[in-house]
Amino acid sequence: MRILVTGGTGFVGSHVVVALIEAGHEPVIVDNLSNSKLSVIDGIESITGFRPPFFHLDVGDQLALRDAIGEGVDGVVHLAAWKAVGESVAKPLRYYGNNVGATVRMLEVLSEVGVRNLVFSSSATVYGEPQELPLREDMATGRATNPYGWTKIMMEQVMADLAFSDPSWSMTFLRYFNPVGAHESGRIGEAPHGEPTNLMPYVSQVAAEIRPSLPVFGTDYPTRDGTPIRDYVHVMDVAEGHARAIGALSGEIGTHIYNLGTGRGTTVLELVSEFESTNQVSVPWQGHARRPGDVAETWAAVERAERDLDWRAKRDLSDMCRDAWHWQRSGLAASRSDQH
Repeated sequence: MRILVTGGTGFVGSHVVVALIEAGHEPVIVDNLSNSKLSVIDGIESITGFRPPFFHLDVGDQLALRDAIGEGVDGVVHLAAWKAVGESVAKPLRYYGNNVGATVRMLEVLSEVGVRNLVFSSSATVYGEPQELPLREDMATGRATNPYGWTKIMMEQVMADLAFSDPSWSMTFLRYFNPVGAHESGRIGEAPHGEPTNLMPYVSQVAAEIRPSLPVFGTDYPTRDGTPIRDYVHVMDVAEGHARAIGALSGEIGTHIYNLGTGRGTTVLELVSEFESTNQVSVPWQGHARRPGDVAETWAAVERAERDLDWRAKRDLSDMCRDAWHWQRSGLAASRSDQH
């Protein structure tokens, strides 16, 4: 199928593009490059041998999006959104305007041109503060602890309302947990502009002595070692989940929801220890106060994706740490970010 991938040069998006190509699909990338670089496509081509078409645009720009769709696409994987929890707390209006507003405008275009297959990159943040664990897809949402999470809830609601009003839609929401790592080739990975807001690239930059120490936000949580517990999942497992969803559920009308995670929780300091052990490096860290909007622990129930999509996370924490370090040491991580 010909698949439009919004945010396709971003961290998760670029790996989704690779997984789609490897599954036999033809991705078309749209991205405004607000947190990525065009050179990411070179990495995609070097891995797959295929250079996907690219359109430099914002998904909220309806005229430009119509041009990108051009002769038609069979489905859309929608990943374009801002995702930093702390920034969303500081700048909520920017997040609602970008994430929710642009999605509404994109859906208007898709409705006009008759594209009805959509896989949406959602997030475990829609569950908010967990009432019980693991988190299941049938649990209530609407308890987000930060504006980023609320944008994901609102985006899901907009799409669900659209699918209810027009039953020809096939909507799949993939609520993934904490994607980390990089492609095993070291050709694509996470390259944030400026100071990283996610844990793994910060760990990698400290190990590479680009930054002096890792800030650990919260060492007094009611967890094994006082630091937050998260379900870290390899980004290529997440990417392959998108490819499975667009292939298995294309044309399956209605709304479908799946968690993408490992089903296991790991503390921040356990991840740091695994990174040091796997890569034989040192990652000094310093404890800081908890961040607003963070929860103590979260991990996924994954049985539904295993049953319906025949998908499960295949890579372990050591693989995540090894591939993230390989990416950092490749030199491409620095060239595609502003860290230097």
